Amino acid sequence: MSTIHFVGGEKGGVGKSVVSRLLSQYCLDNKMMYAGLDADQSHSTLSRFYPEYTQAIDLDHFESADRIMELAIEQDVQVVVDLPAQSERFLNRWMEENGVAEMCEEMNVRCVYWYIIDDGMDSAGLLKGFLQRHGGSMPCVVVKNMGRGLDFGPADQSIAQVQLPPGSELNILTLPVLHTATMRKIDELNFSFWGAEHFADASQPHLTLMERQRTRVWVKKAFAEFDQVLAYSAAAAPAPVEPAPAPVAPAPAPVAPAPQAPMAQTQMPLTNTRAAYVGVSYEAGAKASPSDTETADEPKSLYPFM
Repeated sequence: MSTIHFVGGEKGGVGKSVVSRLLSQYCLDNKMMYAGLDADQSHSTLSRFYPEYTQAIDLDHFESADRIMELAIEQDVQVVVDLPAQSERFLNRWMEENGVAEMCEEMNVRCVYWYIIDDGMDSAGLLKGFLQRHGGSMPCVVVKNMGRGLDFGPADQSIAQVQLPPGSELNILTLPVLHTATMRKIDELNFSFWGAEHFADASQPHLTLMERQRTRVWVKKAFAEFDQVLAYSAAAAPAPVEPAPAPVAPAPAPVAPAPQAPMAQTQMPLTNTRAAYVGVSYEAGAKASPSDTETADEPKSLYPFM
């Protein structure tokens, strides 16, 4: 079953693109069919960090926004849509005038809205209004971004004041904070989060050992939060069916070998079959030598655009 992940929030600067990047990396690391759509024309963050897997769309034009549904219907895929601030009215217009909700139900496509917030009163108020309008029509995930504040009491009050219809899906996640200087360095180097963890070419700019470790710990914590929402994707995948064993013909009677002259024993040289996958920057495509990088498999989407 395809899933469309709308990553938004009416307030700007709350970390929507960071969550979109993490969702993208989550799909890649878990070998899910994945496609990214960047609707934030002012920043194009998802296109910058995951250019191989991302297309730009314009919510102002139906023909461009239609790509969201086209991707989801072509085959089972996780579609991550990075929305700009104050985009709700444009998304609503496209969905209402095209009957997108009804089409998704008919085509067995799941829609999830990830609403990203900081700890401000204005963010809490906008969240309350969003949940009142849409909380009963599609699954919602409220993401408290600890990198944008620590006191989410106003948001908790807003959530408690909303009466959602029975059967509504509402998940509340907490995105841990990554050390500010480390996040800034990742952005300056145009690294995907996989590249930030693994790229260690001494001849080119890269994160230090402890910066890579901090990133690895942070990503692991974020993915543990995402598992609460995304674990269904793995659970819904059909288990592989092992083929029935082929009939085995009866073994022939053993035949004694003819005597042979003794031969000197030779030993084949051992080969290290563990491939040393090197860190790769998605942007530059630069590689490190196996001696100065960590061994890791670079995730590859089954649905690249480039």
